[in-house]
Amino acid sequence: MAQKPSIPKGTRDFSPLEMTRRTYMFDTIKRAFRAYGYAPLETPAMENLSSLMGKYGDEGDKLLFKILNSGDFTRGFSDADLAAIEAARRNDNGNGEVTAAALASRICEKGLRYDLTVPLARYVVQHQSEITFPFRRYQVQPVWRADRPQKGRYREFYQCDVDVIGSRSLLCELELVKIVERVFGDLGIAVTLKINNRKVLFGIAETIGHADKMIDITTAIDKLDKIGLENVEAELAAKGIGNESIEKLRPILTLSGDNAAKLASIKEVLAGSETGMKGIAELEEVLSYVSCTGTALDIELDLSLARGLNYYTGAIFEVKAKDFAIGSICGGGRYDDLTGIFGMPDTSGVGISFGADRIYDVMLGLGLFPEEANITTKVLFVNFGRTEERSVLPLLGALRNADIPSEIYPEAAKMKKQMDYANRRAIPYVVMIGETEIATQTATVKDMRSGEQRQIPFAELVSCFA
Repeated sequence: MAQKPSIPKGTRDFSPLEMTRRTYMFDTIKRAFRAYGYAPLETPAMENLSSLMGKYGDEGDKLLFKILNSGDFTRGFSDADLAAIEAARRNDNGNGEVTAAALASRICEKGLRYDLTVPLARYVVQHQSEITFPFRRYQVQPVWRADRPQKGRYREFYQCDVDVIGSRSLLCELELVKIVERVFGDLGIAVTLKINNRKVLFGIAETIGHADKMIDITTAIDKLDKIGLENVEAELAAKGIGNESIEKLRPILTLSGDNAAKLASIKEVLAGSETGMKGIAELEEVLSYVSCTGTALDIELDLSLARGLNYYTGAIFEVKAKDFAIGSICGGGRYDDLTGIFGMPDTSGVGISFGADRIYDVMLGLGLFPEEANITTKVLFVNFGRTEERSVLPLLGALRNADIPSEIYPEAAKMKKQMDYANRRAIPYVVMIGETEIATQTATVKDMRSGEQRQIPFAELVSCFA
């Protein structure tokens, strides 16, 4: 019995129609990136695990897809190697099974990239002598995460990243805000851009007496929108944060008012934290730049925004669609020493990532793709036979040379079959050239949506569809 074909959970095929829409989306995003002077870059789908592990926090490490070493991966195992696996089995598991972590460390040296930022840092360090700083790049490629598939969450998905490496200027943060405004404005998606600063979060942790638990606190409060305040507080308590500290944190997470009011309130709270006050000053400068340039973007200071990745050190961003229920569709922030892990310290960077798959779902759900993004072929020539083909082919070539997607039905099939083909493909125009049309040098053009037919001289056919 033949095996039923399938694909792994959390991945998707993209039909020609879906790819046409996605191409429109990617082109729109790339056009905005290029307008701000960013250059394209691509890196391999897989990286050495040593480059990936420890860069995304404990939860991120668990979501890395590890690649089994090729060939006989046990070849070359020494007695010490096998003894180490046996020791891990005895000490870490206790039920007679080798733990996945212990085994993976011995048989996997590579992993699929989790994001595009760590590969960027690796690239910058590896090619630093060839790069002009500040290095401005954009990257549109797939990433992989061993997450639980659900609506809006996939195991393979595309990111569209834009980053500046080698500058600490907050003008870079302003550029990212303006790129967010441009991209979502061009795509027609109404969004809210949430902004915070990791230094402010450290100041909060310091103020409530738990600077040592900064990661635990940020990981918990980053889930505020998803699980609610009560569950966040329960998670904090489970991490060893006392009731007194949680009570100090509660009014911070529930601050209301406009951005100026929130900044004024948090200034009072963090007055004793030098790091926290520096974060507030950075937020004020970014918001001042935005005010100077003017924006129609809805920007909200959100003190619960933490972004789970450990490498962020300054401004952090997250974008959510206003009119469609889905998670974050864009996010990023400042990382002051990501390249330091690869031996190039004190090189600051900042970037933001557009989640292509979620953006696509939003656009599809809201009907935002323009008509041209739903068309793979614009014009179909009916095939009446060999004689007519010879009159059609030069006209077909002229349309294609004018970048008008066109085709001729490959066989002289019955008219109904050819028209059904055009309808199923959602081809908007059908051109008929038979004996009469050849004699008059005039094509019969049918609009498949309205049913209207008109006569167009051969010489005007290209301008008719341009």
